[in-house]
Amino acid sequence: MPNDGVPQFTQPVGREGGESYLALALYTIIALGLALVIRFFVAAPYVVDGTSMLPTFQNWNYLIVDRVTYDFSAPQRGDVVVLALPEDTSRDLIKRVIGLPGDTVVISGTKPTITVYNEQNKNGFVIDEPYIDPANYGGPTNITVTLGANQYYVLGDNRDVSADSRTWGVLPRQDIVGRVLLRLYPFNEIGIFPGEARYAQPASAGASVASSTRSATTK
Repeated sequence: MPNDGVPQFTQPVGREGGESYLALALYTIIALGLALVIRFFVAAPYVVDGTSMLPTFQNWNYLIVDRVTYDFSAPQRGDVVVLALPEDTSRDLIKRVIGLPGDTVVISGTKPTITVYNEQNKNGFVIDEPYIDPANYGGPTNITVTLGANQYYVLGDNRDVSADSRTWGVLPRQDIVGRVLLRLYPFNEIGIFPGEARYAQPASAGASVASSTRSATTK
């Protein structure tokens, strides 16, 4: 067709396609980078393997663990946490926080009673634990331990089989991976902060109350 004196412009062959591939590659790299940051620094998925937290958690429960919260606030009594086993940090466990820095934790009796003494409760208070199946009581008892700075005492809800602070000792703060934030499987138990409990702290032993706020393992 004649030009008719109108300037004609042509697009270099492949330029548009090349830019699209470059943008896609850039977005992919950014997405992978964000995923890695989230995976290793913000939140991480875990699958429960073992019976030490029955009946609160069962095999194949799929959990998301929050790695960030404890950078800004301390673990609380009743939190469910994932931790690196102090004697073998290649192994991750899931346990419940029972004792906090400065506490003296006393476990006594054949159906173990846990009494906590601290500056706020010099006469001690007994932790009531409605999340424990009575059939799962057992394990080591007649234990007294006083926690230092940045030390925690953690137990499994299935006391008869759980390997926890009763057997391997106190948990250093540095070995806490994070707080269990979400349960995503099974679908009928999806929830936020699964298994979390909070305890009233009376002035004297024998009258505390615990409330399991949602639903509450690995070996």
